[in-house]
This record gives sequence, C-alpha cells and structure tokens, in this order.
Amino acid sequence: MNSQLRRAISAALLGSLALSALVGCGEDAKSGSESKTVTLVTHDSFAASKAVLKEFTKETGYKVRVQAGGDAGAAVNQAILSKGHPQGDVFFGVDNTLLSRALDNDLFTPYPAKGLDKVPAALQLDRAEHRVTPVDFGDICVNYDRKYFSDKKLTPPRTLDDLTKPAYKNLLVTENAATSSPGLGFLLATAAKYGDDGWKGYWKKLRANGVEVVDGWEQAYYDRFSGSAGGGKGDRPLVVSYASSPPAEVADAKSKPAKAPTGVATGTCFRQVEFAGLLNGAGNTKGGKALLDFLLSKRFQEDVPLNMYVNPAREDAKLPELFTRYGVRIADSATLAPQKIAKNREPWVKTWSSLVL
Repeated sequence: MNSQLRRAISAALLGSLALSALVGCGEDAKSGSESKTVTLVTHDSFAASKAVLKEFTKETGYKVRVQAGGDAGAAVNQAILSKGHPQGDVFFGVDNTLLSRALDNDLFTPYPAKGLDKVPAALQLDRAEHRVTPVDFGDICVNYDRKYFSDKKLTPPRTLDDLTKPAYKNLLVTENAATSSPGLGFLLATAAKYGDDGWKGYWKKLRANGVEVVDGWEQAYYDRFSGSAGGGKGDRPLVVSYASSPPAEVADAKSKPAKAPTGVATGTCFRQVEFAGLLNGAGNTKGGKALLDFLLSKRFQEDVPLNMYVNPAREDAKLPELFTRYGVRIADSATLAPQKIAKNREPWVKTWSSLVL
C-alpha cells in the first residue's frame, strides 16, 4: 500500500516522506527583495505537485525552494532558534498544538493573505493579527478494522466513553503523548471532553481496559493495528490515527472497494489546523507574501488532499472523489484554545506518563 498514508500522516501529523525538492536550484533565497527564489521552511511531510509549484513560478516569477527540517515540532524549534535570522521566507507546518509557542516567540510578520474570506472563522486562530494563515486541517481519531468487527458481530465504538467499555477491552493501541503528534492529539481530545481534571480519571479507566501504548504512529498503525493494508498483522483492531486514513488505505487499489477497510470512530476526534506565516527577518518578503497568497489559492488548496491527506482550509475548494467517497467529515471534532494547550501541554503530558506508562 500506501506511500500516501505514510507521507501524509506519520510526521506531524506528522514524518516519513522527506520532501527536500528544490524548484530552481542554485539561486540564493536570502539575496534580498530582488531575489526570484522564495524559500519555504517546513516539516518533512509537506508535499505539493510539481505542476502546481511551477504554476506559482509562471504566475509570479518566483521559484520555490522547499527546505524540510524534521517533524513539525523539530521544525518549529529550529525556527525559534534562528528567529530574526530565519532559514527562509515562509514557514509552513505550525499547528494549533504548537501555535502559541511560535507566536509568543514572535516568529512571524503579520500579513492578511488573499482568500481569507473563504476560510471559516473557526480555523482563523490568529484572526485579529494575521500573523499566521490557516492552510489545512485534519482530525486525529480512533480508526477501526471493519473486518474484525464484522467477523465478531460487534458494533465498533463511536465515542471516547465507548472505549472504556468491557466489549472493547484490550482492543485499542495508541501512541505515546510525549513522543507522538497523534498521541498528543488523542490526549488533548480527552482533556477537551472531560476537563482539566476529568481526563485523568478517563485514562485510568482506559488503562484498566487494556489500552496499549507504543512510541509512534508507524508502530501503532503498521505493526499493532490489524486493519492496515500495509501491515495488518497486529492483534489490535482499534488504533489512534486520522480521519483521512480510510481514503489513504484505498488510494493505490486498482479496483476500488465499496468501503475502505478501516472506519472512523467519529466521537473520538481532535482537530489539528496547520498554518503558514511570513518569517520575521525574511530576505524576500515580497516573494513570501506572494507564496502565502498562493498557499491559500484555490489551485493549491485543491492540490492539498491527495498530497498531504488533509482537508483544505478554503470552504470552496473541491475535494477529490477519493475523499468524498471514502473520507469522513467530522462535524464536531474537539478543540482547545492554543493558549490553553501551551499552558498545559507539558504538565498534562507528564501527568499522563505517570498515569499510563
């Protein structure tokens, strides 16, 4: 299976495709405002069609240099270390779990990108200042193995509460919240649902019900989950993954099935929003602004789903048939304010580790 699934969601979402592509090699991205190269600093899971990047060059005259720097957390950390003297012009890939840290460190120059009027207000988490532009969103959710539940004549879980029931004992594998982006997202989903103190009691119940914890997404999805076409040898029919996993599962299938082999427990989800911003001290601010406009253009937005397996931020961007047929739109995914996440992330993860590991 499934280079797309690995590319889209194991890094930051995140990291197994390292896209270090350079469109227009040999030009200096920091040669000043006259430079015709604009450098996009990002994480390893960024992906875009070459044809789309060439369209940007044709429209604006700027060539895009993509500089990938590890997973989302590592890329943000590096941007903070080099703030004021950035490695490029635009940063893409800071999500709502890390947003306050980036903003508090004054990484970005405000710029209201063209097309923001097509983006829902709920995704515009810095709407007052426009230091960052929402580009895409996705949902971390529990996935289930359809065949297992059909064979067992057992109804798949739908909510977080369901996962603590005896019927689902020893069926769930999740990632370590201290080392994995989806693992952290799942912890945040429980904090949003049960409150600052209630989530602790929930995890005690989940642990008593046999939840298994592994280091990262690839181990959970490919080694321990029973429903992955790329692995599928595990004995856990429930895994913390993404709402976009089902369409990614069938992307390479020559004959498309009526349903994806995996389903989504829609009441278990946490929403991740990814942003881009013009870096303070950028050598090519004019090119950076043009690139931000392009990232929010309908052309780029419609290229996003099949390259990064997330949803475009623009409401009027058309989803591909693979997403409309096999994907799941989560209407009420859990969220937390970036400031709340920033304040509580470290103590929550420390407490979670003591409770669960």
